[in-house]
Amino acid sequence: LHPPPIVREVRALSIASSRLSACQRSTSVAPALASHPSVLARARSRSALAPWLGAAALLLACSEASEPGSRDVSAAAAKGPPAQVVLLPPTRGLWVLCEGSARPLEDPAEIEALIDHARQLGVSDLFVQVYRGGRAWFESARADAGPFAEIREATGLDPLAETIERAHAAGLRVHAWVNVLSLARNRDAPILEELGREAVHVDRRGRSLLDYPDLEVPSPERGFYRMGTRGLYLDPAAQGVREWLASTFAELAARYPQLDGVHLDYIRHPLVLPIAPGSRFGVGLDFGYGASSRARYQRETGEPDPFRDPDSPATSAIVRANEWDAWRRQQVTALVAAIRTSLDAVRPGVELSAAVIPYADRAYLSIAQDWRRWLEENLVNFVVPMLYTRDQRLFGYQADALGGGRSPERTWAGIGVWLFATEPEGAVAQVHAARGAGLPRDALFSYDALIEAPKLFEAVAATAVPAAR
Repeated sequence: LHPPPIVREVRALSIASSRLSACQRSTSVAPALASHPSVLARARSRSALAPWLGAAALLLACSEASEPGSRDVSAAAAKGPPAQVVLLPPTRGLWVLCEGSARPLEDPAEIEALIDHARQLGVSDLFVQVYRGGRAWFESARADAGPFAEIREATGLDPLAETIERAHAAGLRVHAWVNVLSLARNRDAPILEELGREAVHVDRRGRSLLDYPDLEVPSPERGFYRMGTRGLYLDPAAQGVREWLASTFAELAARYPQLDGVHLDYIRHPLVLPIAPGSRFGVGLDFGYGASSRARYQRETGEPDPFRDPDSPATSAIVRANEWDAWRRQQVTALVAAIRTSLDAVRPGVELSAAVIPYADRAYLSIAQDWRRWLEENLVNFVVPMLYTRDQRLFGYQADALGGGRSPERTWAGIGVWLFATEPEGAVAQVHAARGAGLPRDALFSYDALIEAPKLFEAVAATAVPAAR
């Protein structure tokens, strides 16, 4: 089966436009872009022609910016612009764990090794984890910056600033990877000290995750359900959560003016297996039922409490379930929007991206993650669906759905290469399957897995796009 001509042309143009991103980032291009507001306005629209218009704007801007005597070239620039970092076109991302086996942030020599390995893999963008469990690997007055302080004391360096500087010297972008609503097992996170237990998710039976034994589903449900990833999760509808997180990530962007982007992870409700289809069928286990969140729902919507009998949540049915589910979903989207706004206020132009669940309908119904809307409303620059599976047919189905979706040029294929440590050919097959489905950009999870498996590293490196080397 072949896609229709318009789809093939749009996909081809999206790949071509990615090669122009280095031009877009040069300071000489910015004035030229600004001189074509009508083109840019159309390029930002939801129209199916957006990829064409955006690429046209870039081509026009690059052409004018490089033309001798252009009206947008200042006298100072005419004398010779300062040396600028030339970044590679976005083709491949690499997730770098802050507490994995490699831990490059903790050693300047390991940062250099990371950059070298990234270049061999054809990586253009590093997703460097700097906020996990409420703890920060960057200078922060809001989060627990204990990890940052320890590295600074041991090395005398700011690990994130050092990584950005060395990455830029090699032509790589750096995105600060942050675990947004997950606190892992950290009961002492500053946000909990400030906002209290009301900030943590409550399940449909009225139980806080803080009271879950070993952070696993309590009995009797434990015989039927399991937490997808155990941990404490913040409720984005709880008072103060949205503001606290948006301010923290704005602080991050402001402190590191050379940072290229912020990459959101765990920007969703907790995932329980098996996955519940929302609240309307009265089955499964879902979250967002804290007293303050339910009260906020009533204030903002004029609807009654979602429980038919609010005094007995463990046995009560949900009323007006679709409205309740839509409101909870909107709270996650509002958090993304708040982060976007806070970043724009301190660092206009900094990219915002998100690692998301690839089953878009499940994400929408079950964990309040409406990432397709985030793309439609330009709340994020791109998303990375985590296509983590050893099932090659399933991977192909998912990649085809994403490649044929509304924003394939803004969708990166997240590939779980760690699953193929002893079978590198499986990872290679998925890289090619993603590209064949119209997803020219991928992201590899993770750096640790690749350097721990030399044959896997070598096989994945061989799939690097030549222009990104």
